[in-house]
This record gives sequence, structure tokens and C-alpha cells, in this order.
Amino acid sequence: MRVLRGRAADPERDFERTRELAARVAEAGESALRAWRPHRQVAFGRRDARSDGYDRAREAARERGYVPLEREVGGRAVAYTGTTVAFALARPADDRSGIRDRYAEATDRLRAALASLGVDAREGEPADSFCPGTHSLQADGKIAGLAQRVRQDVALVAGVVVVADRDEVAAVLDPVYDALGVPFDPASVGSVAAAGGPSDPDATVDALIDAFAPDDYRVDRSRET
Repeated sequence: MRVLRGRAADPERDFERTRELAARVAEAGESALRAWRPHRQVAFGRRDARSDGYDRAREAARERGYVPLEREVGGRAVAYTGTTVAFALARPADDRSGIRDRYAEATDRLRAALASLGVDAREGEPADSFCPGTHSLQADGKIAGLAQRVRQDVALVAGVVVVADRDEVAAVLDPVYDALGVPFDPASVGSVAAAGGPSDPDATVDALIDAFAPDDYRVDRSRET
């Protein structure tokens, strides 16, 4: 398995890197894992883009110093502060079967990663959480969520982990969700640090790699910036 760390020089290029990872897995048939700290941005889902308030939501993000982007995987808007950690696991897949098993495995591995950081997370999320969904983990608020997409002979399981800036995440998502007309409770946001873990995002990246990658993985640092 290839493991990629680091991010590209700008949000748009960094966004493309995960798409390239998935395309390479589909072509080469070798699994790959990416774990990194995205640039300061709000990543909107396709449902957001269909909302009447989408333009206002994007402007609310810009006004607070966040680059608005639209992602292919996942539901509603997610904020990355610069210390928020993202990960993406891409594996070859012949069809859409196995979605439930992949979610179950990813949830177990994500819980193990958080446990190694001293966080006792459980499945589920508080009411009116950011990017509401059925594949979330909480510990004094929602701290992580998972999404999945299967296309081009590859299954991509992606996730986000709030490491330290729970107040900052809540502050930008509150007006964003208001513009989108989606219920959101700022108090529902948790973080690794608030749940007793470290505030260092690199520690979370390391924990995710240890949990999701096999012992024989190799780190591809040639694409880091």
C-alpha cells in the first residue's frame, strides 16, 4: 500500500490530489491511503450545491477566510481550519458490493486510531451536527465522520477528524448552515483535544496511518509540499 502525507501548494490543487490517488488505484490495482491536513477551506457537498442558499453559504465561508470548494464524496459542508485532519483510503473494487462492510471496517479502524490517542469515541452523533450522517463518531461532540464513493473500479472511503479547533469549526459552519437552511448546533462540534487527546494534528495523522495501513506500506513523500 502507498501512503501519502502532506498537501499541495494551494487548496484547488490539493483537492485534485485525492482524485488522482483514486484514479491511480483504479489503473494500477494497488491500494493507497492519504492522511493530511487540508488547507483552510469549507468543502461543500452536492446537496449543498443544489440549495437556494448555496451562493450565500460560499460567501459566508469566504468572509471568514475559508476557500469554498465542492467535493464529490460526502453530504453537507465540512470546515477544515488548517489543523483539521482528513484521510482517504482507496482500494480496487469490481462493483458497488461491500459498501456496508467497508463502512464497518473503516469505523472500527477509526475508533482504534482515536483510542490510541486516548479518545474513547462511540458511534453516532449529537443532534444537528455538521455533515449529518449515519457513519460518525462522537466523544463530547462529533469529532469524525465517514463517507464512501465507488467509481471507476475503485472504492474510496474518506473521513474528517476535528483535532483541536472545535470553536473555530463551529464559528464558520454556523452562518454557512444558516444560509443553506440546514439545522446546526455549534455545541455539537467536538474535537480530539476536547475529548482528552493531543491537539497536535500530526499525532492524529500518525494514528490514522497506523490504524489503516498494513505493516508493509511505503510512504510516498515525493508529492509533498
